[in-house]
Amino acid sequence: MLILPAALLPLTVEFAPLFSKPVWEHAKVLLAGAILATGKRTVTACLRVMGLSHEQCFVNYHRVLNRAQWSLLAASHILLRLLITRFAPEGELVFGLDDTIERRRGEKIKAKGIYRDPVRSSHTHLVKASGLRWLCCMLLVNVAWAGSVWGLPCLTVLCPSERYHAERGRMHQKLPERARQIIRLLTRWLPDRQLIFVGDSSFAVLELLHAVSQIPNACVLTRLWMDAELWNPAPARQPRQNGRPRVKGARRPSPQQRLNDPDTPWTQMAVAHWYGGETREVELYTETCVWYKSGFHPVLLRWVLVRDPQGEYDPQAFLSTHVDHTPLQILTWFVRRWRMEVTFEEARAHLGMETQRQWSDLAIARTTPVLLGLFSLVTLMADRLSTRQILPVRLAAWYTKELPTFADAIALVRRCLWSSCHFSTSSQSSDVLKIPRALLERLTDAVCYAA
Repeated sequence: MLILPAALLPLTVEFAPLFSKPVWEHAKVLLAGAILATGKRTVTACLRVMGLSHEQCFVNYHRVLNRAQWSLLAASHILLRLLITRFAPEGELVFGLDDTIERRRGEKIKAKGIYRDPVRSSHTHLVKASGLRWLCCMLLVNVAWAGSVWGLPCLTVLCPSERYHAERGRMHQKLPERARQIIRLLTRWLPDRQLIFVGDSSFAVLELLHAVSQIPNACVLTRLWMDAELWNPAPARQPRQNGRPRVKGARRPSPQQRLNDPDTPWTQMAVAHWYGGETREVELYTETCVWYKSGFHPVLLRWVLVRDPQGEYDPQAFLSTHVDHTPLQILTWFVRRWRMEVTFEEARAHLGMETQRQWSDLAIARTTPVLLGLFSLVTLMADRLSTRQILPVRLAAWYTKELPTFADAIALVRRCLWSSCHFSTSSQSSDVLKIPRALLERLTDAVCYAA
């Protein structure tokens, strides 16, 4: 039976009620193994690093993912509660919505499709990849000991391809529809908090914006199309006026027309924590209007047109379905979403995302969300350990940094696990291996930071 360190036990026991007792013992081994393993995050790799290479009943560990009865949605709810309790106990909550492609091949992977690879593609070069599409919702909060905003995954859902739904006679759910389901779910989980959802232009869809605008405690921030049809709000209906009620007023200039108009009144503003963490001077124009297109519901919004006086960034337009948000708030919250790309990259580099090899439908639906959720759980563990000791930062003569990153966070958690499992003495065993302190530190460092 695996005994986790006492410092990490309060976090892990929160998930114990989701499993039966035998399954929970196997799940703890996979959890510790996924943190300690380097390279691929297969079940066998987790067993090897835990010293279970000769385990004859290894199939029981595979069944945790492909057969055991436990709710991934309930686990996401618990994880979100832990994140909010520690990092955002009060105030508004900013969530990021973004999709990522897990490159997978194989005939047995039914939900895969052919998608544009956002990492390898550019404006002039299109690269397509075969794989699974995931929509991830992350809590974008400031982590005090890291000195920056981190994207902490709390809920990840699979978005199967259109061919997958067509073969099963189902109606295909596009990315905005999945996003609407996530937003409605989180508003039910957190009815007493103001929720702000930040996404890229994939979520600048009138159906999604109208649906969210009807939810009292939620709003969406995203990009606005430069050629969007903008209108004045509908005038008040006069007494005894005939005809259908109007949904819009007079036409207003689009963001592109405002950009081209030399008489547009620009306001200069400094935005802190711009891309790269610097403070950026920008020029902006803002107004409140209705975005409307024939066949859709009108959406009242505030939009902000931003241009860079230095010319390093292309002009962009952003919107919020909450008209009381200030331009500075909209820009500050939207800039946070770049941390989501950092999280995806860290999950691939340190948690082995895209290296798992499960092919059953249930295991596929569970493994990637678990690995992304492990990013948040490791952050919580490192935060708990940082209250007892200073979080170490890996330095070298050729590389210096002031603040810890996720590599340092997972290294601290690995040190705790290794020390608890392998470097502690037991009263039942008199064999104590003495090695020099310098060599021990070198071995520990090599294991914790191995690629």
